[in-house]
Amino acid sequence: MSLLKKSAAELADMLAAGETTSVALTQAHLDQIAAVDGAVHAFLHVDTTGALAAAAASDARRAAGTPASALDGVPIAVKDVLATEGLPTTCGSKILEGWIPPYDSTVVAKLKAAGLPILGKTNMDEFAMGSSTEHSAYGPTHNPWDLDRIPGGSGGGSAAAVAAFEAPLAIGTDTGGSIRQPGAVTGTVGLKPTYGGISRYGLVAMANSLDQVGPVTRTVLDSALLHEVIGGYDPLDSTSINEPLAALADAARAGAAGDLSGVRVGVISELGGEGYQPGVQQRFDEAVALLVQAGAEIVEVSCPSFVHALAAYYLIMPSEASSNLARFDAMRYGLRVLPEGNDDPSAEDVMRASRDAGFGDEVKRRIILGTYALSSGYYDAYYGQAQKVRTLISQDFEAAFAKADVLVSPTAPTTAFKIGEKLDDPLAMYLNDVATIPANLAGIPGLSLPAGLAPEDGLPVGFQILAPALADDRLYRVGAALEALLEKQWGGALLDQAPTLNGSNA
Repeated sequence: MSLLKKSAAELADMLAAGETTSVALTQAHLDQIAAVDGAVHAFLHVDTTGALAAAAASDARRAAGTPASALDGVPIAVKDVLATEGLPTTCGSKILEGWIPPYDSTVVAKLKAAGLPILGKTNMDEFAMGSSTEHSAYGPTHNPWDLDRIPGGSGGGSAAAVAAFEAPLAIGTDTGGSIRQPGAVTGTVGLKPTYGGISRYGLVAMANSLDQVGPVTRTVLDSALLHEVIGGYDPLDSTSINEPLAALADAARAGAAGDLSGVRVGVISELGGEGYQPGVQQRFDEAVALLVQAGAEIVEVSCPSFVHALAAYYLIMPSEASSNLARFDAMRYGLRVLPEGNDDPSAEDVMRASRDAGFGDEVKRRIILGTYALSSGYYDAYYGQAQKVRTLISQDFEAAFAKADVLVSPTAPTTAFKIGEKLDDPLAMYLNDVATIPANLAGIPGLSLPAGLAPEDGLPVGFQILAPALADDRLYRVGAALEALLEKQWGGALLDQAPTLNGSNA
């Protein structure tokens, strides 16, 4: 486990110093996948041959003194919602079972160009619709801290892979918290960038105005290093921001020194207190106290429109999702099912049978809700009103950032719940995103990092940091400072305390 437990930054340093090889690193992680993924189920597809070939090419570049990037040779896992040429991309859905894209998404292309071997594709809620990775058509992913519990969603596969030491790095996507909330419940670091900061080209869209690709890692510095690899302007993405990336890794290294003098930290009064698990609130309050020790000034801010964020999100997101999923019509690609007892079916008959067989219950629920919200006579009352609330949320953020450099809250109101516990109560499931959704509606960046273990159940708690648009570097500075203070308190990384990661009950 010695190689597996090192951070990506440490592995990159070892590669640069010639202390290990990419082939050795990649094989070690493939061996870990083989050992524990039968229980964790973080991966839908493992590309052993491709990963080892990419690792050998990385070693050749290192030997020639021409590494492609600082992370050249460090293996990575990719959420199965990003197109990967030659590898299946299913989005966790039966309707795309076996589909192999003829091209790479921009993020995957950047990973390959930077020399990171791709271990495989990770499990997810179908079309990213869920908060628990229980809605995958290929079965749930399990939380490495407790295999009876969820790893968050929709990107639970990426978070679980990193938490179970199956990959040092992973790629996720965040529409309403699907990187940050899994990070919170698995003890990993998850970053949603500024909207437009990382290309969405080749990302199978759920909700175009909300979706963002981002890193899933074990340390804040690792997140910054990966963000620098995959971030930046992309002319293939019309929503991409044509601005240079800030020096994100430098910000993380500066923050790790632990000095936050002059930094104003705003505690959002609406995201905490009643409705939050006592242990989650306790660990959050303790983390805020550590920020004070580092020299930060704490101010309380109010964002009154946040109480409407969940309702607005669950109108905007299904509306966009219903439009996006209309492309799966059984005519061009994907699953095609012929209706039984119909010898001469129309295109509509085939589409109906295929969508009925190919989509799961949660996807159908959101398509119905979104189609209703966009329908004639209801558009202004529902979708239009939700967009007005979205504007109010952005205005609340603007007012809050006039008082504080960053804002903080718990990432999720509870620790990981048991698999199956909330499947029959969609509203209870949706409440898991209450603290993460506002950032997506406003397009600002957010980072979740481990804040410790809840005393009630010994499960990880997440601490969320939010910054203004294009100020992603602030997240890395503050996050790295808090991480250093917490790890000093814990005597090491939080994941080292996880009970299931050495295969003891996997």
